[in-house]
This record gives sequence, structure tokens and C-alpha cells, in this order.
Amino acid sequence: MDTSRDAISTWCREYLADLLEVPVDAVAPDADFDRLGVDSALAVSLLIDIEDRYGVDLSPESLFESPRLDAVVDMLHARLRQPVA
Repeated sequence: MDTSRDAISTWCREYLADLLEVPVDAVAPDADFDRLGVDSALAVSLLIDIEDRYGVDLSPESLFESPRLDAVVDMLHARLRQPVA
């Protein structure tokens, strides 16, 4: 599986576009979740699927600190690059 930042961003954008029933181009990575129409239920769904797909548990609190897709992508990418203990 490709875990590059671009691949993660593409997957997240496609995932949210599917949930929101909008074209992928309508999901701007730097837009606030509220502007995109992502409510707390959709955000939690995204986190669950991130954990299922990538094996990384991101806290829901992290979404409130930086409620943008690019922030989620950055956090996920950084966690995937950390060495396994």
C-alpha cells in the first residue's frame, strides 16, 4: 500500500467525497470540515476507516484542534513514518 502523503490525501479526499456525495474536486484539502459539510459523525467515520486501512488510531480530539483534511493527512503521514517500537 502506498503511504506517501499524496496517496493518503487522495484516499481521504475520495473517501469524504463518497460520503458527502460530491465530486472529489469539491473536497479541498485545506478547507475546514464545517465548510465541507463534515459533521462529527462523518469525522468519526473517517477516523475509523483510517484505523482500518492504515492501522493508525488518530484521536477525535485531533480533529477539533485542526479540523482540515490536510491536517489529518499530515498527522497520519507522520504517524506512518514513525518507527515501530
